[in-house]
Parts: sequence; C-alpha cells; structure tokens
Amino acid sequence: MKPSYNYPFFIKSFFATLILFLISVNVFAQVKVIGKVTDAQNQPIHIATIKFKSGEDQLNTNTDSAGNFSIILPKKATYSLIVSAVGYTSFSSIYPINQLADFNIETIILQVANEQLQTVEVVGTNGKKYYGNYSFSATKTAALNKDIPQSISSVSKELIADRQAAVLSDAIKNVTSVSQSSYYNQFSIRGINQNEEGAIINGMRTRQYYFNQPLTNNLERIEVIKGPASATFSSVDPGGSINLVTKKPLAEERKEISISAGSFSTIRGALDFTGPLNTSKTLLYRLNIGYEDSKSFRNLQYRKGYLISPSISYIPNDKTSLNVEVVMNNSNSRLDRGQAIFGAVAGKTDLQSTPITFNMGASNDRFNSQDLMLMANFSHALTKDIVFNIAYMKQNWTEDLLEHRTTNAFAVDENNQPIPTLAAMRAVQRQQKWSTDNLSTYFSINTNTFGLNHKIVIGYDRLNTEKFRGGGENSAQGYRLKDGTIATRYDATKKDLYLFKVVNGVNAPVPNVEHFNLSNPSYTIKNLSDYVFTKTEIPPAYYLVNGVYLQDQIKYDRLTLTLGLRQEWYQDYSNYKLANEKKIQQHKLLPRVGITYAVTSNINIYGTYLQGYQPQGNTSSLVIVPPPAGTNFKPLESDLKEIGAKSEWLNKNLMVNISFFEINQKNLLMNANDPLDVNRLIERGAQRSRGLEIESSGFIMPNWQFNAGYSYVDAIIKDDFNPELIGQRVQNTPKHSASLWSRYDFKGTGLIKDIGLGAGVQYSGTKLPLYIRDFILPAYTLVDAALYYVPSGKKVQLAVNVNNILNKTYWVGAQNYLRLFPGTPRNVMFNVTYRI
Repeated sequence: MKPSYNYPFFIKSFFATLILFLISVNVFAQVKVIGKVTDAQNQPIHIATIKFKSGEDQLNTNTDSAGNFSIILPKKATYSLIVSAVGYTSFSSIYPINQLADFNIETIILQVANEQLQTVEVVGTNGKKYYGNYSFSATKTAALNKDIPQSISSVSKELIADRQAAVLSDAIKNVTSVSQSSYYNQFSIRGINQNEEGAIINGMRTRQYYFNQPLTNNLERIEVIKGPASATFSSVDPGGSINLVTKKPLAEERKEISISAGSFSTIRGALDFTGPLNTSKTLLYRLNIGYEDSKSFRNLQYRKGYLISPSISYIPNDKTSLNVEVVMNNSNSRLDRGQAIFGAVAGKTDLQSTPITFNMGASNDRFNSQDLMLMANFSHALTKDIVFNIAYMKQNWTEDLLEHRTTNAFAVDENNQPIPTLAAMRAVQRQQKWSTDNLSTYFSINTNTFGLNHKIVIGYDRLNTEKFRGGGENSAQGYRLKDGTIATRYDATKKDLYLFKVVNGVNAPVPNVEHFNLSNPSYTIKNLSDYVFTKTEIPPAYYLVNGVYLQDQIKYDRLTLTLGLRQEWYQDYSNYKLANEKKIQQHKLLPRVGITYAVTSNINIYGTYLQGYQPQGNTSSLVIVPPPAGTNFKPLESDLKEIGAKSEWLNKNLMVNISFFEINQKNLLMNANDPLDVNRLIERGAQRSRGLEIESSGFIMPNWQFNAGYSYVDAIIKDDFNPELIGQRVQNTPKHSASLWSRYDFKGTGLIKDIGLGAGVQYSGTKLPLYIRDFILPAYTLVDAALYYVPSGKKVQLAVNVNNILNKTYWVGAQNYLRLFPGTPRNVMFNVTYRI
C-alpha cells in the first residue's frame, strides 16, 4: 500500500519555515538607532520629528516627552538624518551605519529659530527664554529685535509664569522706562503718560482697556516698542506702545493646567491646550481659558473674571497660512479710584494720614465689562519673493458702571472753607457700547538692485471705531437748595438758598451725595433714589483712520537702512448721524529713518529718527464729551531721536542692549483737576524727555537665567500756559528705575536637585502726582522671591511666590491728594502646574 501524503500541509509548512528564516535574516540585518534631542539649555524637546533617509527608503519617528527617540533601520547603509521642531532651526547630518550593533547618536541640540518663515504670526514658538528676540509688529515683517533700529523690550510667557503675573502691571515690572501710573491700564513710558484708553493686541488697536487690566494667561509675550510708533500703528502714544501678542497653536501636542491660590482670597485657574487636529499637521489648534476670583488689600475691592480664547491655524503648505482666534474677556469688579489723604501742603503732606487700605465708595458699586474679539491673519506667497498679508480684528466692548467717587475736593462749611475730614462725593451711573474694526493689509517684497538687498513693505490700514447710541451717564453732585433743586457749587454769599446740617460739629451745606467721612469711614448700600441725577445721553460717535505706507529695509554688507513714509487721514464725528453732527478732519505725513550697522556678528549699533501723531478730536479718549462748538484740538505731535547698541552673547543665549533717546511732544491735553467739571481739559504746550536705558536678559548657565534693566529719564516741561512750570520736572515718572529677576534650578543629586530658586528686586525713584505738584511720592525698593519644585521625570511643578517680602509701604502713582495708588503689601501665591 502506497504511503499517503498531505501535500497542502507539507507545502504550508515549507513556506512557513522559509518565511520565518527570511524574517530572522532580516531581523539580524536591522539596526536600532537611539538618541536624544534638546535645546541649548539642555531641556528636552517633545515631539521633534526624526527623519532617516537612504535612497528611496525613509523612516520617521518622534521624540518622547524626555526628548528621547529610537528607530529600527532596515539595513546597513549611509543615512541622511533631518531633525526638526516648530520654533527651532532644523538639524541635518549624514551617518554611515555599517554595523549591526545598536547605534547611539550623541545628543542633538536644536537652536531656537531666530526668524520665523511666517510673515504673519500664525504658529506659536517653543522658546523658553525670559525675552523674545524677534518682532512682527515693529516693522510688519518677521525681524530680529537686534536688527530693528528702535528699542524694543519683551516679556515672555515664561517670565510671566515664573512671576505669577496675572495682570499687565505685574508682567512689565522688569521693563526699563515703564512705570505704573495707577490701578488702571495706565503707564508712563520714557517719562510720557499714555493718552490712549485702549490696547494694541497682535499689532492692532483696540478700545477701552483703560480701567481694567485683562488676564495674561493667553499671552505669548508682551512687546514694549519704545517711542512713537505711528509709522506702524494708528493713533499711538509718544512714549511707546505696549503690544500684547497672543498664544498661537503649536504643531506638537501639549496640555497644561495651572491652579493658583494665595493672599487676599485669591483663586486663579488656567488651561492651555494645543496640538495638531490632523495627522498631516496642517490644521492646528490652541485653547486658553483663565479664571480669577479675588479680593484685595483695598477695602471694597474685588475681581471676578474669565477669559476664553480658542485659536485655529491652517497651514496647507509652505506658501499659505491662516490663523483665526477669538478672545472672550468678562470682568466683574469695582473701580478703585485710590486712597484719599487729609489734604496736601507742599513739603508737609502725610501720605499715611489714612491707611493704604482706605477706599471711598459704596458696597453696591460695580464695574462690569465684556469684551469680545475676533482676529484673523492670512498670508500667501505669490512668488518666493512676494508675500501678501492681511490681518483683521473685530472688537465689541460693553461697560456697565456704578460708582461713588470723590469730586477731587473737600466738603466746605457755611463760610466756604474746606473741611479736611470730609471728601466731597459724586455718584455716577454709566453704560455704553463700542465696536472697533481694524484692517491691515500689505505686501512683503524681497528684491535686489545694484548689489543692494531690499525688504519692502507696501500697505494699507483702516481703523474705525463707533460708540453706539443708547449709552448714557447719570451724575449726581453739588449742594441741595431749599427749593429742591441742586447747585453745582456752594456760594457763601447766598446762604439763605441752601439747606444746612451739622457734621462733625461744623455747620455745612447739605450735599446732593453724602460726603465721605475720612476720619470715620462707613461703607453702606446706597439708595440711588436719594439723589437728584443729571441725566446725560452719551452722544454717538465715530472715527475713521485710513493710512497708506511704504517701508524699505535696504541692506548692503553690514549696513541696513530702514526708510519709511506713512500718510494718514483722520475723520472724527461727534453726534454721529444726528442733526447736530460735527466732523473733524486731520491728516499727517509721517517719516521714519533708521540705520543699523553690524560691528560684529553679535553686535549691532543703530540710530533712528521718526515722528508720531495722535489725534485729539471728538472721540479722543481724553475728551469724554465733545469740545465746544468751533473747538478743534490740535493733534498731539512728537518725534524720537535714538541711538544705541544691541548685542547677543554666549551662543545667542544672552542679550545686552543700551540706548540713548530724546522724545519731544507738543499740543498736550491734560485734565484740569476741576472739582466742578471733572472732564475739563487744559492744554500744555510741550514736553521733552531724554534718557538712558540698559537691559540684559538670558542664560548665564543652562539652569540659570535672568532679566535685568536700568533706566534714567529726564522729562521736563518745555512750554506751558503757566510760565512758572517751564523747565520743571514732568509729573508721574521717576528719574531712576531698575529691576532684576533671576531663576536658578539646582541639578545633579541630593536633596535640592529638583529645587529652583527665584529672586528679584525692583527700584523706582520719586514721582510727582499727575494733576498737582503739592507733594512727592517717595522712592521705593521691593524684594520678591520664589521657590519651585519640579520632581525629576514628573510633569508637575509646585511653586510659591512671595512678593514685597519686606512689606514695604509704597505708592505706584497718584493724581492728587484724594487719589493715591498704594502698592500691594506682602503677599503669597501658591501654584500647581501640570504639563502633559
């Protein structure tokens, strides 16, 4: 009998054995490659892209959260390696791999990209420095700060986070020549007080950010462009512009959750999620959410607010990019008009006659504002040398205010003599809505002529803001007459017309709004029906700015010449679309000249001259009500002359800059400090500000970085309606100021290997109040510190910040003796941050 064979089974076994043999041969031919990718500070770079290519074969992988990667290559061969990550310059090298053993590549270090390829900012950065080394807004192109012929100070999100700086005033403590003026979003820059009641966000002007400072958790960095920047922006302050740059999406997955709590019943929370939405990483997202619920060392004060900011970037190729983001900012608080003291006598004023907690107001006061912004940036390269850019912002802003505030005067007795223990008060209700549209469109052109390289920008800007009809202000102040009417002022020669009562043993006319007793303060819920209000419609208003400009950055060898010319047209309407509409028109041609010379590869010297222009018409922020018929306030005009040097050291990890400047401005409008008309303005002829700035920031060692600066500002009055003031010091700015903040992280082993220490000092010289010259605010020095704990290999950081460790009593600014703004006493903030 013939044997029986199962041929199908035999064939299957044969081929299975053959396949296993071939696989084993192939496995033994494979090579495992491992390595690590870090930045210059030895910090791991997460999700860096690793590409190995040999012939037609290409294999890709990504680094993990520790910066490590491993990949199996199919054979021995010569491979080209490319390592890339968003925000860093790419690394490339050739590796001949001719052995089958594991191949270990030495640590690959990526440098932070100095100049982004994007011409409008649509993608975030991975930099972890205390300062930013490039700017888009200063020249409308992606340019290194070192190459821009103008002083620009920058505060990064890392410095904001390390200092737990929740609002703008805390974030810019380390910026030279910038001094906080009040509790509002108001600063003096290079000795010049801001006039604009708005903010610049991503290079675009907004309105009505004046009374309340927004949260900072959605900011990538804060740029302070020193001097008038009217060649770049519409309607800017002569001293400088504070540009808030929002966070943009990243091409790598990141998630961060932060929770803080501390002094004055403060609780804050923040969320920052970002990453790709598709595998090709052409669609990116970012979501920032912030929340705050806090009280204050100041009586009556509180703040509840939230910020929600989603952002999406679409980058289908290297020619086209689009970013769209929304910022919703809601704030419920009370306006803090400052500390009142018992009068002011030149040289004898007691700033501590009342405690720094002292506040005047009512328990039912409120200041609620809502702000909604939509921003879009689009860029498309028509050719490799011509790029079209367009940016648009739509902003809606709403205000709901009720406040009891001083009239900037004391109560009077029956003989019209001041009663220094009683502050005269007024009650104000106000509601209004604004809408702003901001469009910026321009071409960026690179070309060469006769051996010269040109970077040309040709653009058009349109900015319009409308104050809608329906807004109104109810105001109550003055003294009660026997016939039930109200007199704006007390006239002692007509005593028989007034009602009187005894207050603190003194016979005094009865006020429309009860005086505030400075010696025995009482906070009650006020009944608004007790007052006689003057009801005023806030007239609708509209202004429109059109600007065209041409800028050319001409480079020859080490020399770069920046030439700019901007023509701006301004139209301003009060009583907009009503029968009594009034229109003001102005126009201005603004030149800009700058020169930069590269002395060495890391040192640039520069000089610049430019002019500034700021209309002061019907809707000017300082002009609360339209000027009288026939009045046309002159525009605020200014010019800047500046020379300086910018340098980078230690492999571009350390920045050192120095600048000398002079700013002249004329046609100033100032509040008259009139208790009977708080909106009345007076004109000051001219001011001049000269000074020196020195700033340095960066890494001393990979685990030790700092930010430091010093400024000297000599600001004087050059012309004034009061001749006695000519040559006198300008109010509200210190001559000397300095700051330092540093963080050191311990490495190695031992008990302190996961510990980081932060320390800082801030000095501000003496100041005069903004509206009067009767007393001087003393100089102050503050000491801050922080402790950080970052467990090795973990994704969490614990931090505690102690500010004003020595519990120094100080004042950041003042307007008059009824409005001083004391600084925050010693306070502690705890923070937990978890990163994925």
